[in-house]
Order: sequence, then C-alpha cells, then structure tokens
Amino acid sequence: MSEFREKPEATEMSEVGVADAPKGNWVDRYAPATTRPYLRLSRADRPIGTWLLLIPCFWGIALAALSDGFQLWDLWLAVSSALGAFLMRGAGCTWNDITDREIDASVARTRSRPLPSGAVTVKAALVWMAAQAAIAALILFTYNWLAIGMGVASLGLVLIYPFAKRFTWWPQMFLGLAFNWGAVLLYAAHAGELRLPAVLLYGAGIAWTLFYDTIYAHQDREDDALIGVKSTARLFGDNSRAWLRGFMVVAVVLMASAVITVAITPGEVLSLILALAGVWGFGWHMAWQLRRLDIDDPENCRRLFLSNRDAGLIPALFLAAAVFL
Repeated sequence: MSEFREKPEATEMSEVGVADAPKGNWVDRYAPATTRPYLRLSRADRPIGTWLLLIPCFWGIALAALSDGFQLWDLWLAVSSALGAFLMRGAGCTWNDITDREIDASVARTRSRPLPSGAVTVKAALVWMAAQAAIAALILFTYNWLAIGMGVASLGLVLIYPFAKRFTWWPQMFLGLAFNWGAVLLYAAHAGELRLPAVLLYGAGIAWTLFYDTIYAHQDREDDALIGVKSTARLFGDNSRAWLRGFMVVAVVLMASAVITVAITPGEVLSLILALAGVWGFGWHMAWQLRRLDIDDPENCRRLFLSNRDAGLIPALFLAAAVFL
C-alpha cells in the first residue's frame, strides 16, 4: 500500500499544488495564487477529464451532421460544448470533492486536494460549484428546448455519481452515463430530435468509459479496499483484462452500428467508409492499451488512462472528415 503522508498545511498547498496533478501545470505556474485552490478543485490543472467529457459531444455533433449535413450552427455547438465541458467538469469535480472529502483524506494520492488539505472550505466550494454551473446554464440556454431539457436532466446523474462507489461495485457505469450524455445532448442540439444512431453512440461511450475508468481505478485498488470504496477494478481483480476486452468490443460494435444506421445515400458510401475507419482506429487504440496494461503498476495505469484522449479523438476526427467528404 502507498505510504500516507502528513496532511499538508493550507498555505503550503497554495504554493506546491496537489500530489496527483502533473508537475509544472499551468495552474501552478501562471494562475494567481488566490485562484489556484479553486482551479485545482475544478481539476483545471489536469485537462484529461475535460477532454473525456467533451469528446462524446464532438461525436454527437459529427454523427448528426453526417446524417443531416453540416450547418454553421454546428460551429457554435462545437465551441460552446468545449466551454460547457470545461465548466461542468469543474462543477462536477467540485461536487465530487465535497462529497468525497473524508475519503480523499484517507488516500495518499488525493489527500493533498484543496478540501481535505484545508485550502478551500466547504462553503466556498459550494459557491464555486454554483458559479460554474450557472455560467454553463447560460450556454445551455442557447440550444433548442429538447437539448435544454436533456441538459437539466443530466444534473441527476452528476449528483448521484459521487455516491455510487458507496452502494455499487459499478460506479464506472454511473460515470459513463454522466460523461457520455453530451453525445445525445449535442446530437439533439443539432437535429432537434433523438434518433437510433445517437442512442447507439451513447452506449458506445458508456462502454468506453467502463474501459478507461476501470484502468484508472486500478491505481487506487489497495487504498480503496482498506476504506471500503467499491469499483470495477476491485470487482474484476485479476480478470480485469477479459472484462476490458469485452468493453472494447461492445464500444466498437455500438459505434460502428451508430455509423451504419445513419441515413447515408448511395453516393456517400466513401463517407461511410471513412467514418468506419475512425471506428476501427478507436478499437485499435484500445487494443493497443490492453497489450500494454499492467494492472499492478499504477504509473502504467495512469499513462494508459491519459491516452484515451487520443483514442476518443480518432473517431471524432474521422467522423468530422466524413461530413465534408
């Protein structure tokens, strides 16, 4: 088990950052000292979560455009979803840290975060969370009514997720439901309705999240066992590779099905082939991760988890290219 360190002082935290953030990140180097604890609370010092929340949004926009054609409105959808992903990821991480502050204080990797370290109070964190969510709501209200309703509905998933590891061995499923909601929301923001391809794409994203977040959870497997936190990493144990392979297959099959069920005319067959090539690249990247995975090496798990930004961008880029082919 990782050695627990003495709890750092809040003043020290403002200067040295947190243990599980990349060294030399922009928050530690450039952000004003008074803002650093709040930006760290939002995980602005580690952008991978924003990417993983944003990429399904890009998938949804591109898949809808592949069916209906590109619209100038899609440019705003892409920009606004990036801003919204940054804000809602920040609000969600703030809520997660509020609910998990006692658990985080018991885990070596997380005990230096702003709340367990004392760098931010719970009251201040609640205000910060509300501010981020309010700005994100202003962006959401530029969409159509269906997308707005879906955005409001997603708050239930955000609120429930931090508690999932207390009552189920599958908290990664709840994360997948929340993190991939952007695929159906942005599809609806473009199309004004939900269709089968969007639902299939959502399922693919959930399977992908089960894949990468199980890898991530293996970093904390020993500490989680000591404090009673549940995860798919603990549930699967030494059988994790077989489960991950299953999630990979489900993600690829569902994403390919989403592309195939898009209404493409015979003259657009090349677009279909290009889009499916992106799905193949997505699956290849996950297979590459599996070949290199060592669930007993936390650093290996961390690196592979981070590589999922590239895995998710592969189909996003190919889908976007297929729209303009």
